Amino acid sequence: VQLVESGGGLVQPGGSLRLSCAASGFTFSNYRMSWYRQAPGKERELVAAILDTGVAAYYADPVKGRFSIARDNDKRMVYLQMNDLRPEDTAVYYCYRPVNFWGQGTQVTVRS
Repeated sequence: VQLVESGGGLVQPGGSLRLSCAASGFTFSNYRMSWYRQAPGKERELVAAILDTGVAAYYADPVKGRFSIARDNDKRMVYLQMNDLRPEDTAVYYCYRPVNFWGQGTQVTVRS
């Protein structure tokens, strides 16, 4: 199993980023996929999850209405569209596949 995130970076408050996660080594269409994040000094938290069918299953309260999770089973990709970014969204964002498979993470920094 391999999960490779990309798309992080530095953005000003109110800006947008789209994170991507490329999956390989397993039957991607069979698995629910998730995005987690971990800010400095804080525990890793679930941000969003999407079912194998492409239906979004969960959004954390702080990101509802701003973030959107999607997937392309043909391309074996999962995405996190992040709009109206805030400084408190600053974190390393991780792609996750059950059970206990993580990507290396991509840094998102939101500051003026």
